[in-house]
Amino acid sequence: MRVVIAEDAAVLRELLALMLTERGHEVAAAVGDAEGLRAAVAAHRPDVGVVDIRMPPTHTDEGLRAAIDIRREYPGTGVLLFSQYIETKYATRLLAEGSAGVGYLLKDRVANVAEFTDALTRVAAGGTALDPEVVTQLAGAGRRGEDLETLTAREREVLALMAQGRSNAAIAQTLVVSAGTVEKHVAAVFGKFGLAASQDGNRRVLAVLRYLGA
Repeated sequence: MRVVIAEDAAVLRELLALMLTERGHEVAAAVGDAEGLRAAVAAHRPDVGVVDIRMPPTHTDEGLRAAIDIRREYPGTGVLLFSQYIETKYATRLLAEGSAGVGYLLKDRVANVAEFTDALTRVAAGGTALDPEVVTQLAGAGRRGEDLETLTAREREVLALMAQGRSNAAIAQTLVVSAGTVEKHVAAVFGKFGLAASQDGNRRVLAVLRYLGA
């Protein structure tokens, strides 16, 4: 997996690069600002970028806006936002730019290295990886359609866990139900959202986007 890191804190940037390199991944570039990120993605065409939201010069939303540009210009490149902050307005725009390969983790809520690398791998492969608090805030800020109102409480619960990037097996473990039960709930969500089997490769992500109102 080829990775580009954009993080303005030099120590954290180097630690991320070292951690990923030690686990066999290629860190093509590690930069400290949004313009460096754009240039690195153009030069190296990574599988995924790890992007801080607030970077120089204003330390507001430079990284997030660069991530949106990257998703638009290089839709095959995954983007994992890694930040202390939740920015719902631009994050929803980021999700709307593509139906796969987006993640958003909060720095102070990542429990261990394995959790981070697993999330990064999912995003690089076209999946999603969203912190539960990010899911809650994005869902609250999103546009709630009539099809969402047709879901049962359990189907909403399953969909929220899907938004975090959980597999059916992980959802079953969390809810203490069988994998078959989860599969039935997931199928019901797809049906109520009108996601046909022909869209199977993206149905989970499309369902998540509908849930988040993107």
